[in-house]
Amino acid sequence: MSDSAAARAGAGRLLSGLFWNALGRGLPLLLALLLTPVLIAQMGLERWGLFTLALALVGVFGIFDLGVGPALTRALSERMTHEGGRDAEAGRLVGTALLALGLFAALGAGLLWSLLPWLMERALNVPPALQAEALTAFRLLALAAPLVVVNAALWGVLAAHQRFRAANLVTIPVAAMYYIGPALVLLAWQSLVAVMLVLLACRLANTLSYAWLCRGLLPRLSLGSPALVWPLLRIGGWLTFASVLNQALLYADRFLIGALLTLAAVAHYATPLDLVLRMWIIPVAVAQALLPAMASAFRPLPEATAGLMRRGALLILALTLPPCLLLAGFGEFALRLWLGAAFAAEGGTVLRLLALGIFFSCLAYAPNALLEAIGRPDLTAKLVLAQVLLFLPLSALLLWRFGIEGAALAWALRALADAAGKLWLAARAYPAAAAAARALAAPGLAALAGLSASVLAPEGPWSAGAAAGGLLLAAGVAARALSPEERRRLRPLLRRPWKLREALAP
Repeated sequence: MSDSAAARAGAGRLLSGLFWNALGRGLPLLLALLLTPVLIAQMGLERWGLFTLALALVGVFGIFDLGVGPALTRALSERMTHEGGRDAEAGRLVGTALLALGLFAALGAGLLWSLLPWLMERALNVPPALQAEALTAFRLLALAAPLVVVNAALWGVLAAHQRFRAANLVTIPVAAMYYIGPALVLLAWQSLVAVMLVLLACRLANTLSYAWLCRGLLPRLSLGSPALVWPLLRIGGWLTFASVLNQALLYADRFLIGALLTLAAVAHYATPLDLVLRMWIIPVAVAQALLPAMASAFRPLPEATAGLMRRGALLILALTLPPCLLLAGFGEFALRLWLGAAFAAEGGTVLRLLALGIFFSCLAYAPNALLEAIGRPDLTAKLVLAQVLLFLPLSALLLWRFGIEGAALAWALRALADAAGKLWLAARAYPAAAAAARALAAPGLAALAGLSASVLAPEGPWSAGAAAGGLLLAAGVAARALSPEERRRLRPLLRRPWKLREALAP
């Protein structure tokens, strides 16, 4: 029996998806925070700088999936509300897409393999003593490219069927080994090559576990005509274009710092950036739960779909603003506790600026999910292209003028522009969401005021007061974005927080 659009868009499934997606990303995050000082001590700053670049490269591998992963989620989700949503055609579609993606990723990995000597010897300031080790390690990492894209497609299938619990239960132990594995292997073999072998094994384990979970969802998995994937590629092409540009914006500053400054400067910038990027576990968890629900409901239930975007954004605001305010006000103190006084002196201001930016980067996930669900990723891609043209030169200019603090400021400004632009585009492309976008503008501005005051205030009582004031202001304004009925439902949560499902019901 197929699911109804209302059932798939219900609060119960949204909250279940949010919980399991956040858990699947949050537990490895805790391990990363605990083990980062250990890994830095084991590797040294120069190897750690290369390791952060390697993690960035894994993110870049995502472009090889041609956007088919989320496009599969969207296409299969629309089918879930009709009889036959799990028929043989769906199996042929997924099987053909997996084969095409694997072959394309293998070609991309071969190209990367051939470019790595130039990257290690000329593009980056890798010390001569580390060049051979780094080249071997990064070539091992290149072998993971096909696994990365196949994992993305298999996750798309699981997400379309809203099987977030099962997917994350198999992901958590594999993701934990991304941090435990390198820490253990470095006790016996002090080399980046050993670390990359562990990461490659983790990717393979992830692929096998996802394939095992999908076997019951697509019992008639088979190959069909390549024409089957063209509708996916139309959506996925724009998603890929936006992904390429996003990866360039996200990681270009690291490579600029490595080329213009030193690997130590990369570490002092990239480590705070990686810390705040962990905040993405919350909006990614929300967006992954929103996408299949919105894709099923945006045609028959426009008001419910707009309500999903508004509730998703407010949920992201409630969960991310408090930690962002703390980091904006106490960045140096946080780094001092985590990595010591020397690291805090170099990266504390960077962390405070990035904390402002990451909040708006998180907030942008809700309208972005809506644009993907309604089949308009082209609008997102054009917005990101405008950001490339504006913010890459700005990042280089501010880096040259103010060092890594200037790069952090440019990153924060771009994140703010991205969130505002996506809300505006969502309102234009899906008129039913216009009122929801307007309702979200005021809480966003209140959060901006509080975060800016926290960054500018000296650390101590002033920054604590700014953070507390910003939180109260944003909470008060966000409450006005709720309907009277939603406010009525939320009041009992002060006494019974386990009743959140009823409060978020449509």
